[in-house]
Amino acid sequence: MSSQGKQYEYLDHTADIKFQAYGKTREEVFENAALAMFNVIIDTGKISGDTAREIFLKSPDLESLLVDWLSELLYLFEVDEIVFREFRVEKIREEKGEYSITAQALGKKYYLEKLPFETEIKAVTYNQLEITKTADGWKAQVVVDI
Repeated sequence: MSSQGKQYEYLDHTADIKFQAYGKTREEVFENAALAMFNVIIDTGKISGDTAREIFLKSPDLESLLVDWLSELLYLFEVDEIVFREFRVEKIREEKGEYSITAQALGKKYYLEKLPFETEIKAVTYNQLEITKTADGWKAQVVVDI
């Protein structure tokens, strides 16, 4: 038998992280949501570098655009091995019932042995996703799977 005759046991496990991001404009809230997401992975204050990626995406609504934006950044992080530290959203546009984002992300190439990550993010989810207009601007709530 296994450990003291137990067949299995349940362990406390939090499989997601929820955060809220704020901004005076939609562009700023998207920048801050990206910053919040990357600060889950690593302390972005420790990152330098100006490796840039231009990003242009279209989505049917603002919530989908936020998920697509964060997912694209996560994809570039995993595939191009760039850890991002700064996000510049030039424009979020609404036309013909579609939203688009034009942005740039800055960071640096990483090597795992030199740059240990705090938390691995598996996916950006639609779970409890909210983007709301507030008295001060905009607020976004995002849940990521870890």
